[in-house]
Amino acid sequence: MCDSTASTSVRELSAVKIIESVKNLCIEAAYDLPKEVEKLIHEASNKEESKFGKYSLDKIVENIDLSRSQRVPMCQDTGIVLVFAEVGQDLHIVEGSLTEAINEGVRQGYEVGYLRKSIVTDPVFSRRNTGDNTPAVIHTEIVSGNHLKLQILPKGAGSENMGALKMLKPSEGKIGIKDFVLETVTQAGGNPCPPIIVGIGIGGTMDKCTLLAKKAIARHAGAAHPDSRYEAFEKELLADINKLGIGPQGLGGKVTALAVHIETYPTHIASMPVAVTLNCHAARHKEIIL
Repeated sequence: MCDSTASTSVRELSAVKIIESVKNLCIEAAYDLPKEVEKLIHEASNKEESKFGKYSLDKIVENIDLSRSQRVPMCQDTGIVLVFAEVGQDLHIVEGSLTEAINEGVRQGYEVGYLRKSIVTDPVFSRRNTGDNTPAVIHTEIVSGNHLKLQILPKGAGSENMGALKMLKPSEGKIGIKDFVLETVTQAGGNPCPPIIVGIGIGGTMDKCTLLAKKAIARHAGAAHPDSRYEAFEKELLADINKLGIGPQGLGGKVTALAVHIETYPTHIASMPVAVTLNCHAARHKEIIL
């Protein structure tokens, strides 16, 4: 028997609306750095003691202002588009599919916004540019409600290439995690264009913890973990990273990282997977709820 009340909460959303929203998000992410990231960079400039480090941070601030006012990308690497899509179970997308709509939005955004197209069709052999920066990397989560939340994160290769994954033994605990994070940041050096935001995923499986690390950098920059234990660990790691002396743009200094974010998930009794992903100072992300 059909429940007539169940259908009342179902809502339709046109794929055309999704396309337009993704197009605009891609452009705005490239041109307009989130205010919370900019605030951390200003604070870093005030704290930095290195002459070259402070010079680099001041130039970064100048670049942010120019990008926003002149409507040009803040970085020539406009990234591979990472999308977190939170889909309400009572939402019905019409006039197209979610995946097709997101990719069409990326295609239009990178064309209209004059953003560099950086995606190749095959990772090993032909490596031919797709010409429109698609396909995006899309992670979909089904939730309650009838809304669609989209988070767009353009991820540049300089920082993406410096990420790492390690399957730690549970006995290695917090010390093992810290050693791995510091080793990853040290090996990255100036390649990810510091000051960086460090995303750390802990738990789940090999694939899950890398997704957690990406979700960690999708958080508002500097937002504390809701669990006080992990909040304290984030602060501890941030302090230790900033003692490495890598500094802004790898030129040496006091500020190597702006923030450390941790996300966790339950895991197997015999496992403790840890993933580290780095985001450059141009920690671009935009979101919308439709």
